[in-house]
Amino acid sequence: MTISLSVEKPFARGGNRLCFVDPEDAGRCIKVRRPDFSLEDLRRKKGFPKNLKPLSSFDDSLEEYRVMRSFQQHYPEGIFDHVSRCYGFVDTDMGRGLASELIRDSDGRISITLKQYVWERGYSEDCQQAVNQLCEHWLRYCVPSRDILVHNVVVQRAYRGGEEAIQRLVVIDGLGSGNLIPMHWQPVWLQRSKTQRKVDNFHHRIATLLETRKHEQFPGEHGLLYHNGVDDRVAPPSKEQQS
Repeated sequence: MTISLSVEKPFARGGNRLCFVDPEDAGRCIKVRRPDFSLEDLRRKKGFPKNLKPLSSFDDSLEEYRVMRSFQQHYPEGIFDHVSRCYGFVDTDMGRGLASELIRDSDGRISITLKQYVWERGYSEDCQQAVNQLCEHWLRYCVPSRDILVHNVVVQRAYRGGEEAIQRLVVIDGLGSGNLIPMHWQPVWLQRSKTQRKVDNFHHRIATLLETRKHEQFPGEHGLLYHNGVDDRVAPPSKEQQS
C-alpha cells in the first residue's frame, strides 16, 4: 500500500529530507527525500573522488536504517532511552520513506528541537540537567554519532498540574560513524575518547547558540517546526490525564 504524503504538510525540513506525520499512525514520522534535491544533485555537489561513489552511498535514509539496525543488534535496549527508534521503509507517493518514532510531548504536540527551545527560553536549569543526562547516556553507551547538532535533538516535555518539565532529550538524526571499523568493534578506550569529543563539541554548540541568541534572527531554518502535529488524530489529553 502506498501512503499519500503529497497532500500533507511536512512538520520539519532537513538539508536533504522532509519529515511528515504518518497519516496512519500519529506516533510515527516518515522521512522522504526532498523533491527539489535528488541524489544525483547531492553527488554532483561533492568533489573528487566522492563524486565517484554510487548513488546509494548518498542516501541518508538508507544509512540511517543501517545504523539503527546496528543499534538493535549490537547495543543494549537502553540505548533507545535517548535515541528515536526506526521502523523501516514504507512506500509513499513521494518515493520510499523511512518510518521513525515521532517524539511528542504529553499534550500531544510534536516535541520541539533543543535549538528552538534554547532560542525561545534560554538555557534553564531544567534544560541543563536534561543536557547533562543526555551526555551521560552518550558516554555510558559510547553511542556512535557524528557531531550532536542542536537541531537534531528534541526536547520532550510533560505537563502535570499546570507545570511544565523536561522529560528527556532525544537524538533524532546524525547517528552512526563514518569509520571503516564499526564503533562497537573498536577498543573501549578509543570509543570513550571519540564519544567524549562529541560531548565536548555538543556543549560548545550550545554555548555558540546562546551567543547567537543575543541577535534577533533565528539562525537558519533547520530546527523550527512548521506545525505542532495536533489534529483530529491526536487529541490533547484532558486535565485529569495531565495531573
